[in-house]
Amino acid sequence: MTPTLVRQHRTDAGHPPRLDLGARARDWSEIQERMLVPLYEAVYERLDVGPRTRVLGLGCGSGLALLMAASRGAAVTGVDDSSPERLALARERLVPRGWEARARGATRLVDGTPEDAVDARASAYTLVTAFEPIGCLGGDAEGLGSLLASATPLAERGTPVVLAGWGPPERCATSSVLRVAAKLADPPRRSGRWRPAYRDDLEEVAQRAGLRPDGSGRVACPFGYADVDSAVRGLLSTGLFDAAIHATDQAQVDKELAEALHPHQRRDGTVWMPNVFRYLIARVP
Repeated sequence: MTPTLVRQHRTDAGHPPRLDLGARARDWSEIQERMLVPLYEAVYERLDVGPRTRVLGLGCGSGLALLMAASRGAAVTGVDDSSPERLALARERLVPRGWEARARGATRLVDGTPEDAVDARASAYTLVTAFEPIGCLGGDAEGLGSLLASATPLAERGTPVVLAGWGPPERCATSSVLRVAAKLADPPRRSGRWRPAYRDDLEEVAQRAGLRPDGSGRVACPFGYADVDSAVRGLLSTGLFDAAIHATDQAQVDKELAEALHPHQRRDGTVWMPNVFRYLIARVP
């Protein structure tokens, strides 16, 4: 059964669909973002994140990773200029109404770039994270490189910078589902089009940014959903299917995505896809 989703619609024939960005941000926050919790936990445990840590989260989205760092006592700053809707949800999580004054200084959320997060009164950051997994969209590595170039001057020498990416396709059950994005996307289009992750994606980004690799790890991050409808909504919220939607239409992507999920659906209707994600720890020179 194909899920019924009201997330986008075409304005006129031949024009690209308009996304319901508020609904997409909520789907990310409520369904998809939690799939990466094991990754966040593994990194924070390895780097002993705690009260003396000042975190700068790049592309912080709706803020779950920052919330987990703050719960360990860290002072957190998140920057994101790609989704005001996600950032608004991060504010709800990290700076609840009535707590603004108390949170000020320990928690900052910036709709902009790392340069906009400069605070002359505060000490340098001691951890920089880029948890948005790269390696599945053409051009995403270049975008991260620009972020790192503006973020690393705000950190102390030797500060760990954490980059995250998808693991080998053969270790990620979701890869078979993501291939729908590549099949339906406009073939000549490269930027923003899904591709399999490459082994050295993270190392190449770190090298171009002038960072010194200092360890890596792999973390099991299974994608589990209550049903196919939730799985479709969660996966669409990642943005990995946007090129396919623009090349075809929402209904076609919904249909083929739901069909690709059926092999991963269990008898009770839930969807379960084991995955492995990689992280690289690099140091600011």
